[in-house]
Amino acid sequence: MTYTQFYNQWHLLGCFSINQVHAIVPTFNRSNLYQWQQAGYIVQLRKGWYAFADYLRQPDYARYFAGKLCAPSYISLHTALSFYGIIPEAVVEITSVTTQKTCRYENAFGQFSYQTIRPRLFWGFEPKTMRDGKQYMMATPEKAIIDLLYLYPQYATVEEMRELRLDEEWIQEEFDKERLMGYVERIGSPIITKKVRLLLKAYGI
Repeated sequence: MTYTQFYNQWHLLGCFSINQVHAIVPTFNRSNLYQWQQAGYIVQLRKGWYAFADYLRQPDYARYFAGKLCAPSYISLHTALSFYGIIPEAVVEITSVTTQKTCRYENAFGQFSYQTIRPRLFWGFEPKTMRDGKQYMMATPEKAIIDLLYLYPQYATVEEMRELRLDEEWIQEEFDKERLMGYVERIGSPIITKKVRLLLKAYGI
């Protein structure tokens, strides 16, 4: 199989695993991947997973690949809060949550980290659609906050909640307190309930 043939067959997927390729083309010679990688045609995302290098020039594909590198997962935590403009910091690493084990990957598309949450907490996300119709999953703003409070024990006082520096304009105009409290009730955790109350107190909500 030539690279042009391979490109035409797989490019629309954006990324692919060697297992996917062998399932369709059992005789595929995986040494081709090494040659194409050396030629700069493809990029290794992690062991067994590759993406076409021309996607490096297209926006949002790092977020799209985040959902492929570790599944199931959705983007949350600081990355989601930055995406919505809720925190002032620009976030370089794409942070996601998953029901799989904690892991981290680094490749030409960026840095990807995944933190583990319990399956019963794996909800509160929605699809974000890219220009070409592909989708990736992103936590709602309120669920990103919940995930942050759940995974980062250092946020335990009013002062520490203020260190998050949540955007005041977002709080006044877009923050959905009813949704947040619905999430808290669904989780039913005294610790999360206490932390959310501290958060609300910290920002006068």
